[in-house]
Amino acid sequence: MTSAIPARPVSPDLEQDTTPGVGPGGPSDKKAAAQYSDRVRAERRLGWMLAGPAFIVMLAVTLYPILQAIYESLFQFRLTAPGEREFIGLGNYLVILTDNVWWKDLGVTLLITVITVAIELVLGFALALVMHKALKAVRGPLRTAILVPYGIITVVSAFAWFYAFDINSGYVNSWFAWLPGIDSDLNWFAQGPTALFVIMASEIWKTTPFISLLLLAGLAQVPDELTEAAKVDGATWWEQMRKVIIPNMKAAIMVAVLFRALDAFRIFDNVFIMTNGAYGTEVLSLLAYRQSISRLEIGLGSAVSVLLFLCVLIICFIAIKLFKVDLAGAQGGK
Repeated sequence: MTSAIPARPVSPDLEQDTTPGVGPGGPSDKKAAAQYSDRVRAERRLGWMLAGPAFIVMLAVTLYPILQAIYESLFQFRLTAPGEREFIGLGNYLVILTDNVWWKDLGVTLLITVITVAIELVLGFALALVMHKALKAVRGPLRTAILVPYGIITVVSAFAWFYAFDINSGYVNSWFAWLPGIDSDLNWFAQGPTALFVIMASEIWKTTPFISLLLLAGLAQVPDELTEAAKVDGATWWEQMRKVIIPNMKAAIMVAVLFRALDAFRIFDNVFIMTNGAYGTEVLSLLAYRQSISRLEIGLGSAVSVLLFLCVLIICFIAIKLFKVDLAGAQGGK
């Protein structure tokens, strides 16, 4: 015979409220969800109101040249013979895509883009860490000194690097003659590999500060509580980077890589000044320049420009899909 155990009284505070409309899914939850949706819509509306005028101006400035280039690319048109314009449809694109020059220049452009962006990302992240951890007394001058190369005009920077490595006026050969493969007779711009090295080095030197500035903004978004908690749990420096800091900087890293990849893919000044595309250093922007300006083949030049624009769009798509950044979550939306 078993004795009945009296039921333990339930505290009114812990007792589930069965009042209609108060529990999950009731009108109160629906009202809160509606208020949240209204707030999100209001923030989006404010964002469009703030960014809308600039977006309209940029669209008006860039849309017409793009449409004009697409239109001109459908014609066989030489500027010296404007009366002989002939509609050929996609003929210019067929000529370009079946020419080895296009694919060779595309390979050089991709090589420069991948190498420079990868190195800039590593160096920029290191500089961002230095600026982020620096003492307040030296933080301002340090950031200013790091950003100096980015403030120099690209043409001026390209000429400075050209004269530094030039066989006649340069000082690099004499300063670094102790390194293997470098002597006073080395002509850096007379062969493809060394010329590309100088071009990429000048690009990395000038634009790494831009990457570091974007990554510094990303580091500022990482909560200190997370890094402190990781230290308390015994995480190493590399584990903190891999599991705490970098995941919380994913949006900033994507923006930095995307901006720099687009800029590097359209490189022109350094190549034009240092080699003018000689010895296998020609890039797509220089190819478009040669067709449009040097040869006055407006149709072919416009087709190259349109294909270059399509390549840029593909890079944007790949970068966004690769990083898989939840921009809505980054803004605080759920």
